[in-house]
Order: sequence, then structure tokens, then C-alpha cells
Amino acid sequence: MPEDLNWAIGGEAGDGIASTGKIFAQALSRAGRHVFTSKEFASRIRGGYTAYKIRTDVERVQSVVDRLDVLIALTQRTVDENVDELHPGSVVIYDGERSWEAEVPGDVVGVDVPLKHLAEQAGGAIMRNVVALGAAAAIADFPLDCLDEALRKRFGDKGEQIVDGNREAARLGAEHVREAYPDLNGRTAEYGHEYRLERTDADYVLLNGDEAVGMGALAAGCRFYAGYPITPATDVMEYLKGRIERYGGTVVQAEDELSAVNLALGAARGGARAMTATSGPGIDLMAETFGLVATSETPLVIADVMRSGPSTGMPTKQEQGDLDMLLYGGHGEVPRFVLAPTTVGECFHKTVEAFNLAERYQTPVYLVADLSLAVTERTYEPGEFDMGAVEIERGKIVDDDEVGEWLDGQGRFRPHADTEDGVSPRALPGTVGGTHMSTGLEHDELGRRTEDTDVRVRQVDKRDRKVDTAREREDWSPREFGDVDAETLVVSWGSNEGAVLEAMNLLEERGVDVRFVSVPYLFPRADLSEHVEAAERTVVVECNATGQFADVLEHDVLQRVERINKYTGVRFEADELAEEIAARVDGEHEPDTVGGSGEVQAE
Repeated sequence: MPEDLNWAIGGEAGDGIASTGKIFAQALSRAGRHVFTSKEFASRIRGGYTAYKIRTDVERVQSVVDRLDVLIALTQRTVDENVDELHPGSVVIYDGERSWEAEVPGDVVGVDVPLKHLAEQAGGAIMRNVVALGAAAAIADFPLDCLDEALRKRFGDKGEQIVDGNREAARLGAEHVREAYPDLNGRTAEYGHEYRLERTDADYVLLNGDEAVGMGALAAGCRFYAGYPITPATDVMEYLKGRIERYGGTVVQAEDELSAVNLALGAARGGARAMTATSGPGIDLMAETFGLVATSETPLVIADVMRSGPSTGMPTKQEQGDLDMLLYGGHGEVPRFVLAPTTVGECFHKTVEAFNLAERYQTPVYLVADLSLAVTERTYEPGEFDMGAVEIERGKIVDDDEVGEWLDGQGRFRPHADTEDGVSPRALPGTVGGTHMSTGLEHDELGRRTEDTDVRVRQVDKRDRKVDTAREREDWSPREFGDVDAETLVVSWGSNEGAVLEAMNLLEERGVDVRFVSVPYLFPRADLSEHVEAAERTVVVECNATGQFADVLEHDVLQRVERINKYTGVRFEADELAEEIAARVDGEHEPDTVGGSGEVQAE
């Protein structure tokens, strides 16, 4: 019996794969099991291979692994795509009445379930996927009452008849497996696997990264969101729509990314906490306004949910290729903050932090996630997201009584006053005596445009000084794990954290000690010189081809580092990373060569 169970359903886009997977994930979480999901889907509405995978355990899971225990295959391609993850004793559920016999390896157990026929008995062929869920529940010895609760949550608003029909479909699928394959456990046990999903009394929240960003925005007091639909950032807008209105806010679907960021800028100038979210192509389009946001010293949060690029790239695939753009993008020199959550939970907390930093320093903030974080659903204790405990800091906003301290000799408000810490006073519209203007042209303290060289230098230095102030006042520490005395240091950023942590567990079983530094603050960022100097080798893990953060780290510490890069459009797996790191520890790679497979490359 494996410590965890890895389940998947696959077929064609439009076959209801995502909704079926979500139902099972919710059922598992309601049964007190931890869940970690991953999705594969094509960039089209219908057609093209798509899959929903779930890893579940009574202990917290943080990554995907290269193993499938139960696979619901709606097409032969589903088997072919996943055959390398199947193992002796894996179970493949398929519908033999669909004019195909699943071709599976001899040591994999095929379970033929007439999905369409049983669904029609329950009330309609559309429920065939729920029949498959019932079959999977029987194979994994998972109580159908847990599945019933998830079906009610999914279909409750469609009426009791629909709920009952789906429950019956699941029951028929489970009964078919028990009757047609009474010795199934015996067959899988021959290979050392007897599947049984244990329940606990825990009650978990199931959340993905985009939803956590939206939740964090609400908790932080965001009251205006403008966005244009783009994979994989759209779910931020979907989450906020219908919720932000309860707090007096609004969501605007703009006609394009340019309009979205300009609308958000306007709302922020008006005093609202505002944000937008997009992906790489949208970040490109927003670059000019990003400079205006910084020069006008307007607080704004821009979320970049990265996907595979450049150009249109692969919209539904994983990559961390936007780092250089986020750190350096835009004409001229633009002060900014760049935050990169490392887990789904951190998407909530870092979103709150992004809003506070934006207003505290009147600086634009990039909040950087990626497709793996955006679509991954994980289980959390409800108390991990205490919205009531969030502290909102609005920075140097002055009221009617305070505005007088910031007037010039002629009684005019100075919105760009040259202060010691670089942060100027901020008067919201309607503040008596706080009337002012700001412009994207270089300006003086009053906001009037100027080409005076001395004023230009003072304003540039003032805006940059905000970043220096933030370096001194804020805690930019990375997250550290493992043995501080380990000879091997692994450094990564963003969504790779979970895979690295589980890889460390696998390496520990092999007697390999690793120290891991996960970097959530990309700019400003912590000085890692001492960490690198203390290690015999430093390995940087990231999902891009050129090693963009490795380049940044080498620049910071003036020392070469080794690299593990993956840019196939698929996230890192824990066991895959364990092998790659072990190869470096054992000296089984050439540090100055690049592998040719494209799967995982080392430089």
C-alpha cells in the first residue's frame, strides 16, 4: 500500500475533465485528506489532450511525483501520455463499449467499466465521468458518502433531481467494479499495492493560487480590479467578480491589457486600492504605463501569472521566463518591488504584503506567480487564511489637518516632496488644500513638468531612495530549509519550493544532505553571499532555459553556480529533482555543458 495515492483522469478538452477532477479533489478534502492537484490542458476550447491529476495523503503533500496508481482513461491517448508513470499494480479504468480496448502494459490492471451505458441508466450519458468516479472510489475503498457531499456541492444549484442522478451514477460505477472485479485487490496486491484511502476528522479548504491571490486582494482592501482575460491569470478576476461587490468594490473587464492597467492606475490615483493581473504578453503591453505608475508615484499592484513564452508561446504550459522583464523591463530606470509567492498559501499572504508595500512606498509592485501556482489546488487548514487578522497600512496619506505641513511658500501642496526617506506625502482627492497634479513627464515637487537638470537629479534620486529605504526597513529574508552545514546549497524561487522540499526528503533517505534557500523577494532581495560561500556547490533550480535567476545570483555573489533548468512546459517533479541534485553531488555531470534532451538541462 503506497503512502499516498496518485489519481488522474484524462481525455479530450471539452470532456468535463476539470470539473470531474475538482469533484474528486473536494471529496478527498472533505474526507480529511490532503490534496495536491496538477492539470494538463491544450490551448483550445475543444479537442487536444487534457488531464487532471491528484496526489492525496493524510499528511501534507507539496509536489507531483512520477507515479500514477489509478488512471481514468477516456481515450487511448490518455494511456499513452501517462504510460511512463504507470507501475506494476496500477489500475486503468476505461470504457470498452466505446469501441476501443485499452492497451496497457501487462503488469497494469485494466478495469473495463461501461461508463456511457451506466450513466444512461442513471439518467443521462453526460454523467459517464461520475460513473468513473464511483468506479475509482470502489477501487480505492473510498466511501461513496464523501463523494455524495462533493456532488451536492457541484450540482446542488441545479436541483435535487440532478444531484440524485449523479449520486446514482457513482453508485452504479462502484457496484460494477465490485461485481465484475471481485478479486481486484488481490490482483493489485500481487504487486504490493492494496489501495485504501484512509479518512480523518480534519476539514480542509481547497484553494488554487489564483483564488488565493483574489482572496488576499480582498483581505488587503482592494476595491477596484481591472483585467483582460488571459490564461492563466483569468481566475483572479473570476474569483473577485461577485465577491468584491460585497465590500463596495468593482471588477471591470477591459477591452485589452492597456486599458486594464490604465483603469487600475486611475482608480489608484483616486485613492482606491487597485490591481490588475495578466500574463507575459500583457506585461509587455503594460510596460509604458508601468513607468507612468512609478514616475507619478502611484501605488499599484500588478500580478504576472507567468506562462510559456515568448510571443503567444504555449499559453497553458508552465514557465518562469518573465524574470528579466519584471526586474528590468521598461524604458528608463523604474523603481519597483518584485514579490514571488512560493506556495498557494503564500499567494494570499504576499498579495496582502504587495498592497501594503505599494502604498507604504508609493511604488508599483509586481506580484509574480506562474501557471503551476495558478491552477494547482492544495488543501489548507481554514485558520491559515485569517482575513480578520490582516493589517492594512496605507502609508503617508495626509488629511485636512496634516496637509499644511507639506505646502510650499505659496500655499501649494508638494506631492513629490524631496524627503529623507524618498516617500512623499499623499493627498487623496477631496483633501482640503491637497490639490495637485502629477505627470509622466519629469516634474518638480509640485508635479509641474521640468527639464531643470538639478531638479531632475533630485527627483530620480528621491524615487530610487524609496527602494533603499525599503531595503533597510523591511525584512527581505528568504525561506531556509535543511542542514545549515550541508555542502550542497539549492536555491530556487516561486512555485518550485514544494518539489525541492520533497526532493530533499528523498535525498535524505539516500544519505544526501541539502540546504535549501527559497527566494520569495526578487527585488529587493536578500544578499545570499554568505550562503553561497559556505557551500561546496550551489545549484539554482528554475523553469526557464537560460537560468535567469542564476544569472542574477552570479551577479550578486560574484561566483559561478550550477543550474537545473526545465522548459518543456511541465513543472518539476520531486523525484526528478532528487535525481538531478544527486547527480551533482556525485559528480556525474559536466558543469559547463548543457544537456540535449530539453527535459531537465544543467549548465
